[in-house]
Amino acid sequence: MLAMIKRALLFMLIAAPGMSAAQTEAQVGTIIVAHGGDSLWNAQVIEAARAARTGGPVEVSFLMGRAASTTRFQDAVARLEKSGLTEIIVVPMLVSSHSGHFDQIRHLVGDSVQLSETMMHHLHMAGVHRPTTTARLRLVPAMDDAGHVARVLTARALALAPDARERAVTIVGHGPNSAEDYAAWMKNLRVVADAVKAQGGFRDVRVELVRDDAPAPVRAEAVLRVRELIDLQHQLTGKEVLVVPVLVSKGAVSRDKLPRDLAGTPIIYSGEPLLPHPEMVRWIEDSVRR
Repeated sequence: MLAMIKRALLFMLIAAPGMSAAQTEAQVGTIIVAHGGDSLWNAQVIEAARAARTGGPVEVSFLMGRAASTTRFQDAVARLEKSGLTEIIVVPMLVSSHSGHFDQIRHLVGDSVQLSETMMHHLHMAGVHRPTTTARLRLVPAMDDAGHVARVLTARALALAPDARERAVTIVGHGPNSAEDYAAWMKNLRVVADAVKAQGGFRDVRVELVRDDAPAPVRAEAVLRVRELIDLQHQLTGKEVLVVPVLVSKGAVSRDKLPRDLAGTPIIYSGEPLLPHPEMVRWIEDSVRR
């Protein structure tokens, strides 16, 4: 009898961890929340979501654009909860945790945050609101200074020129309106820039933001600053500067606005954003695990 009890206890000690992990995985779902854009922009987010292996079902919700009203956050929560999930990880596919769109997501998961009138209006226009749910919603940070971002940008820059040690790189981002958020973006992206320099072996790597949604005079000054930075890097190296955007997906900013902003400067430009890239799929997976 004693031997049987010992064998039973041993089985419980061995089996319990695996059973617990399986049960946990079965109870966790993921919602990837992104800004949203045209069909091409959205498709790249959806493809990354399909490729991510998180241990449970993955939904996608967009905050803006035509797809916002058909991928509403509360509907994604309801589908996951209906399938028996009690815990939902919310992954904001945004460059920074310091923005009005990140605050929108904080609002949706139930955080106490004061949304601007504009941000609240965008949600109302798409019919998006806080869900009524008993599931636990857990919001993880946006990309910020994640190493995955640096690895994608390094690959984008290396694809533009073989002589990395003789080249300078300018990383250009969209950026926020407020000065406080701008400082927070830059603090994180300088970490990313340093990682790109170390990984790629470039002579110089800098980062700046065009602040695309800011008032016209603020945006004009930001664009001028980017152009001046490129000129200084060109003087340093004597070679065209490699310019890569730190944007989630391909759309009007990478395709139209940045080329216009930087027209006439000595650059080799990559309009390739962060998606599609395997590192972004890993970022989703690591965000859920974390």
